[in-house]
This record gives sequence, structure tokens and C-alpha cells, in this order.
Amino acid sequence: MHIPDNYLSPATCAVMGAAMLPIWAKSAAKVKAELPRTRLPFLGICAAFSFLIMMFNVPAPGGTTAHAVGGTLIAALVGPWAACIAISVALLIQALLFGDGGLLAFGANCFNMAFVIPFLGYFIYTFCKHRARTERGGLAGLGVAAYLALNMAALCAAIEFGLQPVIARDLAGLPLYCPYPLSISIPGMLLPHLLVAGVAEALFTVGVYAFIRRVSPGTLYEGARQRVPVIYGVMVALVCCSPLGLLAKGSAWGEWSVEEIKGVMFGGKPLGFVPSGMEHGFSLKALLQDYTMTGLPDWAGYVFSALAGGALLVIAFKLLGLFRKNQEPARKA
Repeated sequence: MHIPDNYLSPATCAVMGAAMLPIWAKSAAKVKAELPRTRLPFLGICAAFSFLIMMFNVPAPGGTTAHAVGGTLIAALVGPWAACIAISVALLIQALLFGDGGLLAFGANCFNMAFVIPFLGYFIYTFCKHRARTERGGLAGLGVAAYLALNMAALCAAIEFGLQPVIARDLAGLPLYCPYPLSISIPGMLLPHLLVAGVAEALFTVGVYAFIRRVSPGTLYEGARQRVPVIYGVMVALVCCSPLGLLAKGSAWGEWSVEEIKGVMFGGKPLGFVPSGMEHGFSLKALLQDYTMTGLPDWAGYVFSALAGGALLVIAFKLLGLFRKNQEPARKA
């Protein structure tokens, strides 16, 4: 679901970035007003969870791959506004350091994964939770919310892809950017997420939320015990298991390289050309491109990237908590 650079036109990127600006501003204001300074390190843990789970690619129909995001989980833990900030920062780290998702497409990726997923997921979860009669019912509602929110984000990405052949063509009538119309992009994006990634998102969300509620209820409820080291242990386990994401072969739908796009099937036959906007567009080589490191085998580079990215997110939010003014807004139940 990470849209690379040059798949969307500059105009589309500008519109999506502009749409995110007031959302980021409102999210930052809500976090400052409602999230205690002492909770910011936990927000970093949430961002790290999202970063790490997105590294676990799973095989999907059509020879592609997909992944969970954890947006509904974070929204259930800290609220949708804080989740928006956490996932946005995780996406920024992925784009800058690992080349996962484009810099120009950053606004679009944040709209899909840092806005649609946590806000829609939180709305559906609270709707189900208030009507559930048991804890299991609430967890089931959380799983449904995670599944639906991820697929809605995939639909948004599919629409963004599918509009490109309509709004950006060269003089010969060929698409300048993503060449796939809505009739191709919607099923291409939705099928892997409906069948695979959505299920993974629901299972991860329910499993981690139930685990945190059981071992460290103070993370969720005022006055209960907190066992943050246990949560760090889960993060370490995810880092160690991250090479499992390498087992899924193939690129995610809509994330093909310039070298791959020409041979991607279109209407039963290879596309046969590279859109000029993609071939001659913006390109930035990341420091640890594709979570690899020169001189290390792929699995070791993946572990190092997982460790570096997760640690960077935790440290960044911890430092933010230290430098923020000593104000303690009332914590909501």
C-alpha cells in the first residue's frame, strides 16, 4: 500500500499533501492538549509497532504481496489523533531511510494509512464496543474494524492509482504515471487486502490489544499496573522475526520498480512500455534501500533495519516527551 514516487502525478501528490496538512495540525494540537507528556514514549512504541508490522509481507493472490498496518490497533490504544501522528512519523522514516513509499507521495500514503485506517477503524470499533455485551464481543468488533479500515485504505489507494490514466497523459495519449485504470486498480488492490492483508490486520490487532490489556492494563486504564518491559519484549520479538517478511516473493500491487512495470500483465498481456513520468521522474536513493545493507545478507539487513527503525521511533517520541513543556492534560478514561 506504500505508493512509490512517480506513480501519482505531481498535481495528485500536491492535493493529497494539502489535504493532510489540516489533519496533521489538528492531530498535533489534540495530542498536545490531551496526551500527557509521560504517554509520549508509549506513542513511540505504537509507531514502532506499525513500522515493524509493515515489514511482514505476506503472499497474496496474483503473485503479489501485502502487509498489515496496525492503524486500528494504535487508535484503540491512544486514540485516532495520536495514531495519525504515530503512523505518519513511521511512514516518514520508511520513506527517508528505507525507500518504502515515495517522498512526493508521502501525503497520499499518510491519507490512506495514517488517516483513513485509524479514524475509520476507531469509529467502527467504538460503535461495536458500545453494543457488545462481553469482552470477547468488543474484541470481535475490534477485529472487524481493523479488517474494514484496512480495506477502505486499499480502496482509496486504488482510486488514486486508477485516476492517473484519466488526468495525466502524454501527447500520444499514453499514461504519464500509473497506467492502470480503475477497472484494473480496484480489483488489483482490493483482492490481496480482502483475502490476505485484512485478515492479518485483524489478527494482529486483536492479538496485540488483548495481550497488552492482559499484561499491562495500565497502558489502557488509569490506575492499573503497567509492565512496559513486556511490551518492549514483544517489539524485540518482532525485530527478530522480521526476516519472515522476506519469504513472500514478488512486489506488492502498485509498487513495481521501473524495471518491472514494463512486464506487468495488463489485460492478459505485458504492459510493454514504461510511462515517461515514471521513467524520468523524481528518484532518491535511500540509505538502507529496501531494508538492505551493503555487505550483509538480506536477512541480516532486514533485522538491522527493523532494529534501527523501531529504535529511532521510540527514541524520537521519548525525546519529544522530554522537551515538551511540563504540562499534564487530563487523561481520558
